[in-house]
Amino acid sequence: MNNIYIIPIFIPHLGCPHKCVFCNQDEITGFKSKIDEEYVDNTIKQYLKTIPNESHIEVSFYGGSFTGIPLEKQKKFLSIAQKYIKSGEIDAIRLSTRPDYIDEAILDNLKKYGVSIIELGVQSMDGDVLLKSLRGHTADDVCNASKLIKKYGFTLGLQMMIGLPGDNRQRSLKTADEIISLQPEFVRIYPTLVVKGTYLEKMYRNGVYNPIDLESAVELSKILYIKFKKNGIDVIRIGLQATEDINISKDVVAGPFHPAFGQLVKSSIVKDILDSIFQNNGIKDGLVDIYTNPRSTSTMVGQKKRNKIYLETKYDTEIKIIQMADIPEDSVYVGFNGQLYKDSIENYINKSTI
Repeated sequence: MNNIYIIPIFIPHLGCPHKCVFCNQDEITGFKSKIDEEYVDNTIKQYLKTIPNESHIEVSFYGGSFTGIPLEKQKKFLSIAQKYIKSGEIDAIRLSTRPDYIDEAILDNLKKYGVSIIELGVQSMDGDVLLKSLRGHTADDVCNASKLIKKYGFTLGLQMMIGLPGDNRQRSLKTADEIISLQPEFVRIYPTLVVKGTYLEKMYRNGVYNPIDLESAVELSKILYIKFKKNGIDVIRIGLQATEDINISKDVVAGPFHPAFGQLVKSSIVKDILDSIFQNNGIKDGLVDIYTNPRSTSTMVGQKKRNKIYLETKYDTEIKIIQMADIPEDSVYVGFNGQLYKDSIENYINKSTI
């Protein structure tokens, strides 16, 4: 769907019964004020002034565990958003919450107020990882909540994290497989960052926790992205969004932070595609043209020209990047010795044996 606009309503820590080791919502969301009905209404009004006509608009309650908020406060917030649904000014209401704060009564209430999309913070399906991360819920809670949400006809989204305490590559891949079995419509992938003011920061500074490095996080996220996409699950975000505070020089103490983490992942996939084209077609020792949509150029070339340098070094070639607006985004066109070789991220994922 084109022209989707999200009106974010941040509710840091409201409804959260636990403080997970990685969590400092005030820093992660960049929002330190408490919210009330006036704030919700004013936020929606202000965003609507800036959004083009004919757009699909969703109000989204982020940052806390929405269904853990006292019921009367939930109703007040939702009734404000529902008012804009009824007037036709917005198209959907979405929210994020915990797996153990979902039951039939909660879902009945959300249906009543027009909520259509629910995201669950899964983080991991491994019991040891959940315990060490102080999540306060189990993998069974995730399964039960996901099945109930789908039974009620909501759109289901699941969020997972990599690099949590006790986590490793095998456990993350198993989490992904179990998420796939729950058949969500979309997922988010978040590498764990050590943020100021969290228990994880204490663990890190005491040498109890070592974060996953950036290269490993990109490589693992790439595999997860391919697994999800191959199974028809949309990946709507990879990596925590950078803010003024969420930056390696500010509130991020350690961990695989990069302001364009998602692009690093897609660029790594493109590198694999190019490597395969070069290897399978004997491309070496000469001038190579790589054609790309202008909007895909940085992904094609790679951060600090990493992909270009890799191919030129490995195959002893000189690569020329040619931008062409009529080439589909996420497509790879390679010209060599009068031949044109084509592939795309979608085709590469469909062929993948991951």
